This record gives sequence, structure tokens and C-alpha cells, in this order.
Amino acid sequence: MTNVLTSRNPLIVLSGPSGAGKTTVARRLIAENDRFVFSISATTRLARRNEIHGVDYFFLSEVDFTTMVEAGDFLEWAEVHGQKYGTLREQLESASRLDKFLIMDIDVQGAAQIKSQIDDIIMIFIIPPSAKVLVERLRIRGTEKKDRLVERLRNAREEVARAKVFDYMLVNENLDRVMNQIEGIVTTDDQSEIEGIDLSGQIRQFQTGVDEVLDSLLE
Repeated sequence: MTNVLTSRNPLIVLSGPSGAGKTTVARRLIAENDRFVFSISATTRLARRNEIHGVDYFFLSEVDFTTMVEAGDFLEWAEVHGQKYGTLREQLESASRLDKFLIMDIDVQGAAQIKSQIDDIIMIFIIPPSAKVLVERLRIRGTEKKDRLVERLRNAREEVARAKVFDYMLVNENLDRVMNQIEGIVTTDDQSEIEGIDLSGQIRQFQTGVDEVLDSLLE
């Protein structure tokens, strides 16, 4: 039997390709609205410059991560880009005690796992306005060598293809607009009143753009 967890407020799941800006959206929401709290993920990857343990991520060794998986400490976990990422059960339990909306910034695999365990959940897929913008954002990080960039673009193409299983898909072209959209989604009593937007054309356009960038990188 599935172990279904509940909370006082809907769990807000943000997902999308690496570089789509979902973490920036989540951090801004939390900074400007005290009804939201951020779910800090655990990961086996090394911390980037200026990242802090317990603030940006819980940085764990492979051994510690595996031990916690076996102990059932994670709501979900997955291996992404060769590193493990997971969401600790305590994050949801803490938000519920505080009567807050917990925002999770996770990959598509993790989102699917969470949906199978949580009754009250709102799944939002964040997509960049174009493949070109995505590449620019990844390169600005200064950590994406050519082979890593190719890997992330291929993953982005696959992830966007699965966006239709989410409740909403938002184009992150203007940060203020995306924030207003999310706040509107969360604070509307009857979610069925919110009309979905058919972004199938946006998905196809994005995938075509990714293919063109990959072709140029692999020439």
C-alpha cells in the first residue's frame, strides 16, 4: 500500500530543466511572502561557490545518503547528472507544523515520486522561453563545459516532453509575472477555476531549439 502523507496546505512542487530558473523563483517567493517555506534538498554533489550546507542543500556523502535512503528518511530521491538528490520527510512535517506552504524545487523524476505519496499537491513545470536562453543561463554559471552542457540539454529535452503531466506549465521569461502566476494558483480556493494554457506549441518550439543547439555543439 502507498504511504500517503498529508499536510495542512497543498505541497507546491516546482520542476523543470536545469537552468529554467525554478530555484530563483522559489527563493523569491519565500523572500517576499512568509506563507512559503523552501524545502532544502539533500545531495551528494559538491557545493558550488557560496553555497552553504543546510541553507542551499544538505551536502551528504554517498555513504550517508544511502544510509538515509535505507532508513526511509526520504520522501523521494533520484540520480540526476550522475549525482543523487532527495527530499527529506522532515521538511514536509516541519512546514505542516508551521502551517506554511512548502515549496519543493526538484527534478521530474522526484516530482512523480512525490505525487504518488502526497494527496494535496500542486505540480508546476517551469520552462525557459527558448533553448537559446537556457544555454545562456547555463553558461553564465561558469561550470558547464561542453560535454556537461550537451548532457543538460539532452535531459532538458526529455524533461520538457513530460511537462504535460504537471498541473501547470509556466514560461519563465519575466520573473515577476511567474511569481504572480504561482501566487494566484496557490491562493485560489477552487483550482478548477484556473484555466490552463495550451503550451504544446511552446514545447515543440523549445525542443526544436534544443536540437539545433545540440547539432551545432556536436559538429
